[in-house]
Amino acid sequence: MARLRRWARELLILLLIVLVAAFGMDWLRAPQAPPAFDSQVLTTLSGEQVSLAQLSQNKPLLVYFWASWCGVCRFTTPYVARLVGEGDNVLTVALRSGDDAQVARWLAGKRVTLPVVNDSRGELSAQWQIGVTPTLVIISKGQVVQSTTGWTSYWGMKLRLWWAGL
Repeated sequence: MARLRRWARELLILLLIVLVAAFGMDWLRAPQAPPAFDSQVLTTLSGEQVSLAQLSQNKPLLVYFWASWCGVCRFTTPYVARLVGEGDNVLTVALRSGDDAQVARWLAGKRVTLPVVNDSRGELSAQWQIGVTPTLVIISKGQVVQSTTGWTSYWGMKLRLWWAGL
């Protein structure tokens, strides 16, 4: 019994260390929202003009910065597409992934449908100081409320959107 308790305590300590490290990395790599980002008009691949303030007014918005060349994004993008398919509030930004036609072909090849703003030259990602792909930002009522970088599970994204909506 004492051995089991010791293992449980060590596992708990390890879990706490991992959580502190994960939150610390997110804090260090957090994107910086540019001034007046919420009123900036963005154009999606489908030609729709949107603003982050407008999209995040009624319910939290997940902004997913990704790239076609990003290895981790290949695992995260299907989860984001699932959220879109379920009607969650999502906008994605393709970073330096080619012109509009190349991004559309990449999406078709992966059989995913996403609302995409193409940042072909990396100007939008530079404004946000995105240093890691993927980066996920949660915006509610025009304010950044959460962000994370790297791989995130479907349930992690769902939980973040739910938390931001409280």
